[in-house]
Amino acid sequence: MQGPVTIDASVFLNAYNEEEEGQPESQRLLSNLRQAATPMICPTLLLPEVSATISRGTGNPELAQQFSASLQHLPHMVLVQLDHKLAGEASAIAANQRLRGSDAVYAAVAVRFASTLITLDKEMHDRAADQVETRYPVEVLADLGYD
Repeated sequence: MQGPVTIDASVFLNAYNEEEEGQPESQRLLSNLRQAATPMICPTLLLPEVSATISRGTGNPELAQQFSASLQHLPHMVLVQLDHKLAGEASAIAANQRLRGSDAVYAAVAVRFASTLITLDKEMHDRAADQVETRYPVEVLADLGYD
């Protein structure tokens, strides 16, 4: 796998939560991407998604906001704003691929920047595959020789 990646919130949250199945793989993937200086191009939607999930799961809004803020400062992280044009692109993907709205935003970013979409969401993985290359973290690790 070469080029940029778009990583949905499920992967960042999985890497964060040591109790989740697949956490070591998500953590290893993010670490390898950082070490390789791989551009991570994600929608700004990522920030409230991770913040909400962490706050709801832990009851700790400060921790949620700290984690969200830390993503903004990751090396090689590019956050893309959801403007009218991207919203239109995401709407078309949502309708054509039968994706949830937030999933379609990640897919639209991946399409726009010709990046690989990395997710743990099976529906997103399978339905967005007609539009963009989709991979699970374990698949990317295998591609990189870390299986």
